[in-house]
Amino acid sequence: MHFKRVSTLALGLLGAAQPVLAQAPANSPAQGGVSVTIYSDMALVEDVRTLQIPAGTSRQEFPDVSAMIRPETVSLTGEGIEIAEQNFDFDLLSPEKLMQKAEGQTITIIRKDPVTGVARPEVVKVLAVNGGVVMETGGKIEVLRDDGTPTRVIFDRIPPNLRARPTLSVTLDSTHAGARPLTLSYLSGGLGWNADYVGMFDEGKGLLNLQGWVTLTNTSGTAFRDADVTLAAGDVLKLNRREERRMNQGGMSSAGSETSSDDKVGDLYLYKIDGRTTVATNQKKQVSFLDADGLPAKRAYKFSCNWMCRYRDPISALSVLKFTTGKKSGLGRALPAGVVRVYMRDENGKARFVGESRIEHTPAGSEVEMITGFAFDVKVQPVIEKRERVNEAEWVKTAEHRIYKDGGVEPVQTVSSYSQREYWRTTVRYTLTNARKVPVVVDVEQNQLQGWNQATRVLSESQEGKQDGADTRTWPVAVPAGGKAELVVTYMSSF
Repeated sequence: MHFKRVSTLALGLLGAAQPVLAQAPANSPAQGGVSVTIYSDMALVEDVRTLQIPAGTSRQEFPDVSAMIRPETVSLTGEGIEIAEQNFDFDLLSPEKLMQKAEGQTITIIRKDPVTGVARPEVVKVLAVNGGVVMETGGKIEVLRDDGTPTRVIFDRIPPNLRARPTLSVTLDSTHAGARPLTLSYLSGGLGWNADYVGMFDEGKGLLNLQGWVTLTNTSGTAFRDADVTLAAGDVLKLNRREERRMNQGGMSSAGSETSSDDKVGDLYLYKIDGRTTVATNQKKQVSFLDADGLPAKRAYKFSCNWMCRYRDPISALSVLKFTTGKKSGLGRALPAGVVRVYMRDENGKARFVGESRIEHTPAGSEVEMITGFAFDVKVQPVIEKRERVNEAEWVKTAEHRIYKDGGVEPVQTVSSYSQREYWRTTVRYTLTNARKVPVVVDVEQNQLQGWNQATRVLSESQEGKQDGADTRTWPVAVPAGGKAELVVTYMSSF
Protein backbone atom coordinates (compact mmCIF):
# COMPACT_ATOMS: atom_id res chain seq x y z
CA MET A 1 0.00 0.00 0.00
CA HIS A 2 1.35 3.41 -0.94
CA PHE A 3 0.50 6.48 1.08
CA LYS A 4 1.18 9.93 -0.28
CA ARG A 5 1.30 13.14 1.73
CA VAL A 6 -0.84 16.16 0.85
CA SER A 7 0.52 18.40 -1.84
CA THR A 8 -1.23 21.50 -3.14
CA LEU A 9 -1.07 21.66 -6.93
CA ALA A 10 -2.08 24.37 -9.40
CA LEU A 11 -5.65 24.21 -10.70
CA GLY A 12 -4.41 24.07 -14.28
CA LEU A 13 -3.10 20.54 -13.74
CA LEU A 14 -6.68 19.28 -13.72
CA GLY A 15 -7.06 20.11 -17.37
CA ALA A 16 -10.56 19.57 -18.69
CA ALA A 17 -11.38 16.77 -16.26
CA GLN A 18 -14.65 17.44 -14.42
CA PRO A 19 -14.61 16.37 -10.77
CA VAL A 20 -17.20 13.86 -9.62
CA LEU A 21 -18.74 14.72 -6.26
CA ALA A 22 -18.52 11.68 -3.98
CA GLN A 23 -19.97 11.94 -0.47
CA ALA A 24 -20.65 9.58 2.36
CA PRO A 25 -24.32 8.78 2.95
CA ALA A 26 -26.11 11.54 4.82
CA ASN A 27 -27.13 9.26 7.70
CA SER A 28 -23.59 8.00 8.38
CA PRO A 29 -21.46 9.68 11.05
CA ALA A 30 -19.20 12.28 9.50
CA GLN A 31 -16.20 11.73 11.77
CA GLY A 32 -14.42 8.41 11.81
CA GLY A 33 -11.86 7.15 14.31
CA VAL A 34 -10.73 10.40 15.92
CA SER A 35 -7.52 10.93 17.87
CA VAL A 36 -6.82 14.33 19.42
CA THR A 37 -3.49 15.43 20.90
CA ILE A 38 -4.17 18.60 22.88
CA TYR A 39 -1.44 21.14 23.64
CA SER A 40 -1.84 24.17 25.89
CA ASP A 41 -3.64 26.26 23.23
CA MET A 42 -4.06 24.10 20.13
CA ALA A 43 -4.57 20.48 19.09
CA LEU A 44 -3.48 17.96 16.49
CA VAL A 45 -6.53 16.13 15.13
CA GLU A 46 -6.29 12.80 13.29
CA ASP A 47 -9.50 11.54 11.73
CA VAL A 48 -9.64 8.20 9.88
CA ARG A 49 -12.72 7.93 7.61
CA THR A 50 -13.62 5.13 5.21
CA LEU A 51 -15.00 6.56 1.95
CA GLN A 52 -16.11 5.11 -1.38
CA ILE A 53 -13.75 6.71 -3.92
CA PRO A 54 -14.23 6.48 -7.71
CA ALA A 55 -11.35 6.15 -10.11
CA GLY A 56 -10.05 9.38 -11.61
CA THR A 57 -10.79 12.87 -10.33
CA SER A 58 -13.34 13.34 -7.57
CA ARG A 59 -14.16 15.74 -4.80
CA GLN A 60 -14.39 14.34 -1.32
CA GLU A 61 -16.05 16.30 1.46
CA PHE A 62 -15.13 16.08 5.13
CA PRO A 63 -17.85 17.69 7.25
CA ASP A 64 -17.42 18.15 11.00
CA VAL A 65 -13.81 19.23 10.88
CA SER A 66 -12.86 21.87 13.42
CA ALA A 67 -14.27 25.33 12.71
CA MET A 68 -10.85 26.67 13.76
CA ILE A 69 -8.85 24.37 11.48
CA ARG A 70 -5.57 25.72 10.14
CA PRO A 71 -5.95 24.73 6.46
CA GLU A 72 -2.23 25.10 5.73
CA THR A 73 -1.51 22.25 8.16
CA VAL A 74 -3.88 19.70 6.54
CA SER A 75 -2.47 16.33 5.57
CA LEU A 76 -4.49 13.58 3.84
CA THR A 77 -3.11 10.12 3.20
CA GLY A 78 -4.66 7.06 1.62
CA GLU A 79 -3.94 4.25 -0.81
CA GLY A 80 -3.49 5.28 -4.44
CA ILE A 81 -4.52 8.93 -4.11
CA GLU A 82 -2.93 12.23 -5.00
CA ILE A 83 -4.23 15.61 -3.85
CA ALA A 84 -4.90 18.34 -6.40
CA GLU A 85 -6.82 21.00 -4.43
CA GLN A 86 -8.38 21.59 -1.04
CA ASN A 87 -10.92 24.13 0.21
CA PHE A 88 -12.17 24.91 3.66
CA ASP A 89 -15.75 26.20 3.74
CA PHE A 90 -16.14 28.07 7.02
CA ASP A 91 -19.31 30.04 6.15
CA LEU A 92 -21.84 28.24 8.34
CA LEU A 93 -25.54 28.12 7.68
CA SER A 94 -27.47 30.70 9.72
CA PRO A 95 -30.40 33.10 9.10
CA GLU A 96 -28.00 36.03 8.85
CA LYS A 97 -25.71 34.24 6.39
CA LEU A 98 -28.68 33.17 4.26
CA MET A 99 -29.82 36.76 3.95
CA GLN A 100 -26.31 37.99 3.14
CA LYS A 101 -25.93 35.40 0.38
CA ALA A 102 -29.31 36.46 -1.03
CA GLU A 103 -28.20 40.01 -1.82
CA GLY A 104 -29.27 40.86 -5.39
CA GLN A 105 -31.60 37.85 -5.58
CA THR A 106 -35.35 37.34 -5.17
CA ILE A 107 -36.81 35.50 -2.21
CA THR A 108 -40.31 34.82 -0.94
CA ILE A 109 -41.62 36.25 2.30
CA ILE A 110 -44.89 35.16 3.89
CA ARG A 111 -46.61 37.67 6.12
CA LYS A 112 -49.64 37.04 8.29
CA ASP A 113 -52.12 39.86 8.60
CA PRO A 114 -52.40 40.57 12.33
CA VAL A 115 -56.10 41.48 11.90
CA THR A 116 -57.43 38.80 9.56
CA GLY A 117 -54.80 36.15 10.26
CA VAL A 118 -54.50 35.46 6.56
CA ALA A 119 -50.96 34.56 5.37
CA ARG A 120 -49.98 35.77 1.93
CA PRO A 121 -46.74 35.16 0.00
CA GLU A 122 -44.82 38.01 -1.59
CA VAL A 123 -41.80 37.91 -3.93
CA VAL A 124 -39.21 40.56 -3.03
CA LYS A 125 -35.68 41.41 -4.13
CA VAL A 126 -32.99 41.70 -1.47
CA LEU A 127 -30.99 44.90 -2.08
CA ALA A 128 -28.67 44.96 0.95
CA VAL A 129 -28.07 43.27 4.30
CA ASN A 130 -26.22 45.68 6.55
CA GLY A 131 -27.56 45.97 10.07
CA GLY A 132 -30.94 45.03 8.65
CA VAL A 133 -32.56 43.86 5.40
CA VAL A 134 -33.39 46.38 2.65
CA MET A 135 -35.65 44.98 -0.08
CA GLU A 136 -37.63 46.05 -3.12
CA THR A 137 -41.27 45.09 -3.37
CA GLY A 138 -44.01 46.42 -5.67
CA GLY A 139 -41.67 49.13 -7.02
CA LYS A 140 -41.02 50.45 -3.50
CA ILE A 141 -38.10 50.17 -1.09
CA GLU A 142 -38.90 48.57 2.24
CA VAL A 143 -36.97 47.58 5.35
CA LEU A 144 -37.77 44.15 6.74
CA ARG A 145 -38.37 44.92 10.38
CA ASP A 146 -38.56 42.68 13.41
CA ASP A 147 -41.66 44.38 14.81
CA GLY A 148 -43.51 41.33 16.03
CA THR A 149 -45.53 40.87 12.83
CA PRO A 150 -45.43 37.15 11.96
CA THR A 151 -43.15 36.85 8.92
CA ARG A 152 -41.39 33.91 7.31
CA VAL A 153 -38.65 33.99 4.67
CA ILE A 154 -38.47 31.19 2.10
CA PHE A 155 -35.38 30.41 0.03
CA ASP A 156 -35.42 28.22 -3.07
CA ARG A 157 -32.07 26.63 -2.28
CA ILE A 158 -29.02 26.88 -0.04
CA PRO A 159 -26.40 29.18 -1.60
CA PRO A 160 -23.12 27.59 -2.71
CA ASN A 161 -20.30 27.32 -0.11
CA LEU A 162 -22.73 27.78 2.77
CA ARG A 163 -22.53 24.77 5.02
CA ALA A 164 -24.52 23.47 7.94
CA ARG A 165 -21.24 22.22 9.46
CA PRO A 166 -17.58 23.19 8.98
CA THR A 167 -16.48 21.26 5.89
CA LEU A 168 -13.16 20.55 4.20
CA SER A 169 -13.47 19.60 0.53
CA VAL A 170 -10.57 17.94 -1.28
CA THR A 171 -10.18 17.30 -5.00
CA LEU A 172 -8.04 14.22 -5.57
CA ASP A 173 -6.96 11.78 -8.24
CA SER A 174 -7.37 8.08 -7.51
CA THR A 175 -5.68 5.24 -9.38
CA HIS A 176 -8.64 2.89 -8.82
CA ALA A 177 -12.17 2.78 -7.45
CA GLY A 178 -13.23 1.28 -4.14
CA ALA A 179 -13.78 1.91 -0.44
CA ARG A 180 -10.68 2.67 1.57
CA PRO A 181 -9.65 4.54 4.75
CA LEU A 182 -8.34 8.07 4.41
CA THR A 183 -6.40 9.65 7.27
CA LEU A 184 -7.03 13.36 7.70
CA SER A 185 -4.82 15.27 10.12
CA TYR A 186 -4.56 18.98 10.90
CA LEU A 187 -3.79 21.52 13.60
CA SER A 188 -6.65 23.43 15.15
CA GLY A 189 -7.11 26.30 17.54
CA GLY A 190 -9.86 26.42 20.12
CA LEU A 191 -8.71 23.34 22.03
CA GLY A 192 -6.55 23.46 25.12
CA TRP A 193 -6.00 22.05 28.55
CA ASN A 194 -4.57 23.00 31.91
CA ALA A 195 -3.68 21.11 35.05
CA ASP A 196 -4.94 21.75 38.56
CA TYR A 197 -3.85 20.06 41.76
CA VAL A 198 -5.43 19.61 45.18
CA GLY A 199 -3.04 18.94 48.05
CA MET A 200 -4.06 17.87 51.57
CA PHE A 201 -1.11 18.55 53.88
CA ASP A 202 -0.74 16.89 57.29
CA GLU A 203 1.93 18.98 59.03
CA GLY A 204 2.05 16.71 62.11
CA LYS A 205 2.86 13.62 60.02
CA GLY A 206 4.81 15.54 57.37
CA LEU A 207 2.76 13.97 54.57
CA LEU A 208 1.03 15.38 51.48
CA ASN A 209 -1.80 13.76 49.51
CA LEU A 210 -1.77 15.18 45.98
CA GLN A 211 -4.52 14.79 43.40
CA GLY A 212 -4.23 16.13 39.85
CA TRP A 213 -6.99 17.11 37.43
CA VAL A 214 -6.83 18.22 33.83
CA THR A 215 -9.46 20.54 32.40
CA LEU A 216 -10.13 20.13 28.69
CA THR A 217 -11.59 23.17 26.92
CA ASN A 218 -13.20 23.05 23.47
CA THR A 219 -14.21 26.32 21.80
CA SER A 220 -13.34 25.12 18.29
CA GLY A 221 -16.99 25.03 17.18
CA THR A 222 -16.89 21.26 16.58
CA ALA A 223 -17.46 18.31 18.90
CA PHE A 224 -15.05 15.36 18.80
CA ARG A 225 -17.04 12.25 19.60
CA ASP A 226 -15.66 9.08 21.12
CA ALA A 227 -12.12 10.39 20.65
CA ASP A 228 -8.79 8.98 21.74
CA VAL A 229 -7.39 11.96 23.72
CA THR A 230 -3.74 12.59 24.62
CA LEU A 231 -2.43 15.63 26.49
CA ALA A 232 0.98 17.05 25.59
CA ALA A 233 2.86 18.88 28.35
CA GLY A 234 5.76 21.14 27.41
CA ASP A 235 6.54 24.28 25.49
CA VAL A 236 6.19 24.19 21.70
CA LEU A 237 7.82 26.99 19.68
CA LYS A 238 5.46 28.52 17.12
CA LEU A 239 6.37 31.21 14.61
CA ASN A 240 4.86 34.70 14.76
CA ARG A 241 4.07 34.33 18.43
CA ARG A 242 5.66 36.43 21.12
CA GLU A 243 7.01 34.24 23.88
CA GLU A 244 5.18 34.79 27.12
CA ARG A 245 6.89 34.42 30.46
CA ARG A 246 5.05 34.56 33.73
CA MET A 247 6.38 34.91 37.21
CA ASN A 248 5.41 31.77 39.11
CA GLN A 249 4.62 31.91 42.78
CA GLY A 250 6.24 28.54 43.26
CA GLY A 251 8.92 26.62 41.47
CA MET A 252 11.80 24.21 41.65
CA SER A 253 14.57 24.81 44.15
CA SER A 254 16.45 22.15 42.19
CA ALA A 255 15.57 20.50 38.86
CA GLY A 256 15.27 16.73 38.82
CA SER A 257 17.08 14.31 36.53
CA GLU A 258 15.06 11.14 37.09
CA THR A 259 13.32 9.41 34.18
CA SER A 260 9.55 9.70 34.35
CA SER A 261 7.24 6.76 33.64
CA ASP A 262 5.15 8.98 31.34
CA ASP A 263 5.44 8.68 27.56
CA LYS A 264 7.51 11.23 25.66
CA VAL A 265 7.86 12.52 22.13
CA GLY A 266 10.70 14.91 21.48
CA ASP A 267 10.82 17.10 24.59
CA LEU A 268 7.10 16.76 25.35
CA TYR A 269 5.53 14.55 27.97
CA LEU A 270 2.36 12.74 26.90
CA TYR A 271 -0.54 11.97 29.21
CA LYS A 272 -3.08 9.62 27.65
CA ILE A 273 -6.70 9.73 28.82
CA ASP A 274 -7.88 6.20 29.58
CA GLY A 275 -10.57 4.96 27.20
CA ARG A 276 -12.32 7.15 24.66
CA THR A 277 -14.15 10.31 25.55
CA THR A 278 -16.33 12.91 23.86
CA VAL A 279 -15.05 16.48 23.91
CA ALA A 280 -18.20 18.48 23.22
CA THR A 281 -18.07 21.98 21.78
CA ASN A 282 -18.27 24.90 24.22
CA GLN A 283 -17.53 22.51 27.05
CA LYS A 284 -15.03 22.14 29.85
CA LYS A 285 -14.35 18.55 30.88
CA GLN A 286 -12.33 17.50 33.92
CA VAL A 287 -10.40 14.22 34.06
CA SER A 288 -8.29 12.87 36.92
CA PHE A 289 -4.69 12.03 36.03
CA LEU A 290 -2.84 11.87 39.37
CA ASP A 291 -3.66 10.42 42.79
CA ALA A 292 -0.63 10.20 45.08
CA ASP A 293 -0.90 9.71 48.85
CA GLY A 294 1.70 9.96 51.58
CA LEU A 295 4.31 12.12 49.88
CA PRO A 296 6.91 13.38 52.40
CA ALA A 297 6.48 17.15 52.75
CA LYS A 298 7.28 19.92 55.20
CA ARG A 299 6.40 23.53 55.81
CA ALA A 300 9.15 26.14 55.80
CA TYR A 301 9.53 29.90 55.91
CA LYS A 302 11.51 32.17 53.63
CA PHE A 303 12.34 35.86 53.48
CA SER A 304 14.06 37.38 50.41
CA CYS A 305 15.83 40.71 50.56
CA ASN A 306 17.33 42.62 47.64
CA TRP A 307 20.51 44.62 48.05
CA MET A 308 20.21 47.57 50.44
CA CYS A 309 16.65 46.63 51.42
CA ARG A 310 15.42 47.96 54.76
CA TYR A 311 11.96 48.28 56.22
CA ARG A 312 10.47 50.59 58.81
CA ASP A 313 8.05 47.85 59.89
CA PRO A 314 8.58 44.08 60.11
CA ILE A 315 7.60 42.11 57.01
CA SER A 316 5.81 38.74 57.01
CA ALA A 317 7.88 35.77 55.96
CA LEU A 318 6.66 33.63 53.07
CA SER A 319 5.02 30.32 53.97
CA VAL A 320 6.50 27.56 51.79
CA LEU A 321 5.49 23.93 51.28
CA LYS A 322 8.31 21.64 50.15
CA PHE A 323 8.15 18.18 48.58
CA THR A 324 9.93 16.13 45.94
CA THR A 325 8.74 14.46 42.75
CA GLY A 326 11.34 11.68 43.01
CA LYS A 327 10.73 7.94 43.10
CA LYS A 328 11.84 7.67 46.73
CA SER A 329 9.00 9.95 47.75
CA GLY A 330 6.49 7.63 46.06
CA LEU A 331 5.76 9.89 43.06
CA GLY A 332 8.50 9.35 40.46
CA ARG A 333 6.88 11.25 37.61
CA ALA A 334 6.90 14.62 35.90
CA LEU A 335 4.22 17.16 36.75
CA PRO A 336 2.70 19.41 34.08
CA ALA A 337 2.46 23.11 34.88
CA GLY A 338 -0.60 24.11 36.85
CA VAL A 339 -2.04 25.60 40.02
CA VAL A 340 -1.71 23.69 43.31
CA ARG A 341 -4.34 24.46 45.95
CA VAL A 342 -3.31 23.37 49.43
CA TYR A 343 -5.61 22.41 52.31
CA MET A 344 -4.91 21.55 55.95
CA ARG A 345 -7.19 20.19 58.67
CA ASP A 346 -7.88 22.28 61.74
CA GLU A 347 -8.07 20.97 65.32
CA ASN A 348 -11.59 19.70 64.65
CA GLY A 349 -10.54 17.79 61.54
CA LYS A 350 -12.21 20.18 59.12
CA ALA A 351 -10.33 20.89 55.86
CA ARG A 352 -9.29 24.53 55.46
CA PHE A 353 -7.86 26.22 52.39
CA VAL A 354 -4.40 27.65 53.24
CA GLY A 355 -3.14 28.92 49.90
CA GLU A 356 -2.34 28.19 46.29
CA SER A 357 0.71 28.36 44.06
CA ARG A 358 1.54 27.83 40.40
CA ILE A 359 4.22 25.32 39.46
CA GLU A 360 5.95 25.14 36.11
CA HIS A 361 6.62 21.96 34.11
CA THR A 362 8.52 19.90 36.68
CA PRO A 363 10.76 16.90 35.85
CA ALA A 364 10.72 13.79 38.02
CA GLY A 365 13.11 13.99 40.95
CA SER A 366 12.75 17.77 41.41
CA GLU A 367 12.64 19.61 44.72
CA VAL A 368 9.47 21.71 44.66
CA GLU A 369 8.92 24.82 46.75
CA MET A 370 5.37 26.18 46.72
CA ILE A 371 4.74 29.59 48.25
CA THR A 372 1.26 29.33 49.73
CA GLY A 373 0.97 32.66 51.54
CA PHE A 374 2.40 35.10 54.08
CA ALA A 375 2.99 34.13 57.71
CA PHE A 376 1.66 37.11 59.70
CA ASP A 377 3.02 35.62 62.95
CA VAL A 378 6.56 35.16 61.59
CA LYS A 379 8.18 38.50 60.79
CA VAL A 380 11.55 39.75 59.53
CA GLN A 381 12.88 43.32 59.68
CA PRO A 382 16.18 44.12 57.94
CA VAL A 383 17.85 47.33 59.11
CA ILE A 384 21.08 48.91 57.86
CA GLU A 385 22.94 49.55 61.10
CA LYS A 386 26.06 51.08 59.67
CA ARG A 387 27.33 52.08 56.25
CA GLU A 388 30.68 53.75 55.73
CA ARG A 389 32.93 54.50 52.79
CA VAL A 390 36.31 52.73 52.64
CA ASN A 391 39.38 53.34 50.52
CA GLU A 392 40.78 51.09 47.82
CA ALA A 393 43.49 49.74 50.07
CA GLU A 394 40.93 48.32 52.48
CA TRP A 395 39.04 46.88 49.53
CA VAL A 396 42.16 45.08 48.30
CA LYS A 397 42.75 43.60 51.76
CA THR A 398 39.34 41.89 51.70
CA ALA A 399 40.03 39.87 48.55
CA GLU A 400 39.85 36.59 50.49
CA HIS A 401 36.20 37.38 51.34
CA ARG A 402 35.09 37.36 47.73
CA ILE A 403 31.86 35.54 46.86
CA TYR A 404 32.62 32.15 45.35
CA LYS A 405 30.60 29.78 43.17
CA ASP A 406 30.27 26.02 43.46
CA GLY A 407 32.00 25.48 46.76
CA GLY A 408 34.78 27.94 46.05
CA VAL A 409 36.15 26.27 42.93
CA GLU A 410 35.94 29.33 40.71
CA PRO A 411 35.99 32.90 42.06
CA VAL A 412 33.35 35.16 40.61
CA GLN A 413 35.59 38.22 40.94
CA THR A 414 39.16 37.84 39.68
CA VAL A 415 40.17 41.50 39.84
CA SER A 416 41.01 42.84 43.29
CA SER A 417 41.29 46.53 42.37
CA TYR A 418 38.64 48.67 40.69
CA SER A 419 39.77 52.04 39.50
CA GLN A 420 37.54 55.08 39.90
CA ARG A 421 35.05 53.29 42.15
CA GLU A 422 33.62 53.90 45.59
CA TYR A 423 33.81 51.12 48.16
CA TRP A 424 31.51 50.63 51.12
CA ARG A 425 31.35 48.59 54.32
CA THR A 426 27.72 47.88 55.23
CA THR A 427 26.36 46.13 58.33
CA VAL A 428 22.81 44.76 58.12
CA ARG A 429 20.86 43.42 61.09
CA TYR A 430 17.95 41.07 60.31
CA THR A 431 15.58 40.80 63.28
CA LEU A 432 13.22 37.81 63.23
CA THR A 433 10.20 37.29 65.51
CA ASN A 434 7.99 34.25 65.98
CA ALA A 435 4.53 34.53 67.57
CA ARG A 436 3.75 30.85 67.02
CA LYS A 437 3.62 28.23 69.75
CA VAL A 438 6.35 26.19 68.07
CA PRO A 439 9.88 27.13 66.97
CA VAL A 440 10.47 27.81 63.29
CA VAL A 441 13.38 28.12 60.90
CA VAL A 442 13.37 31.00 58.43
CA ASP A 443 15.63 30.94 55.38
CA VAL A 444 16.86 34.52 55.03
CA GLU A 445 17.99 35.18 51.44
CA GLN A 446 20.13 38.16 50.52
CA ASN A 447 19.97 38.71 46.76
CA GLN A 448 21.77 40.92 44.21
CA LEU A 449 25.19 40.37 45.75
CA GLN A 450 26.72 40.61 42.29
CA GLY A 451 23.95 42.64 40.64
CA TRP A 452 23.89 46.24 39.42
CA ASN A 453 27.49 45.95 38.22
CA GLN A 454 28.73 45.59 41.78
CA ALA A 455 31.04 43.20 43.60
CA THR A 456 30.06 42.19 47.14
CA ARG A 457 32.10 40.43 49.79
CA VAL A 458 30.90 38.98 53.07
CA LEU A 459 33.31 40.18 55.79
CA SER A 460 31.52 38.69 58.79
CA GLU A 461 28.28 36.91 59.69
CA SER A 462 26.79 35.96 63.05
CA GLN A 463 26.04 32.49 61.70
CA GLU A 464 27.45 30.72 58.68
CA GLY A 465 25.47 31.07 55.48
CA LYS A 466 25.31 29.08 52.27
CA GLN A 467 26.12 30.55 48.89
CA ASP A 468 23.45 29.81 46.25
CA GLY A 469 25.36 30.85 43.14
CA ALA A 470 27.05 34.21 42.82
CA ASP A 471 24.01 36.37 43.51
CA THR A 472 22.35 34.90 46.62
CA ARG A 473 23.45 33.88 50.09
CA THR A 474 21.06 32.10 52.49
CA TRP A 475 21.08 31.79 56.28
CA PRO A 476 18.70 29.29 57.99
CA VAL A 477 17.84 31.21 61.16
CA ALA A 478 16.20 29.33 64.04
CA VAL A 479 13.60 31.39 65.89
CA PRO A 480 12.23 30.06 69.21
CA ALA A 481 8.51 29.86 69.95
CA GLY A 482 7.22 33.21 71.14
CA GLY A 483 10.68 34.67 70.77
CA LYS A 484 13.09 36.38 68.44
CA ALA A 485 16.49 35.91 66.80
CA GLU A 486 18.99 38.16 65.04
CA LEU A 487 21.30 37.74 62.08
CA VAL A 488 24.07 40.32 61.65
CA VAL A 489 26.09 40.41 58.40
CA THR A 490 28.79 42.85 57.32
CA TYR A 491 29.36 43.28 53.58
CA MET A 492 32.08 45.01 51.57
CA SER A 493 30.76 46.24 48.24
CA SER A 494 31.53 48.50 45.30
CA PHE A 495 28.11 50.09 45.46
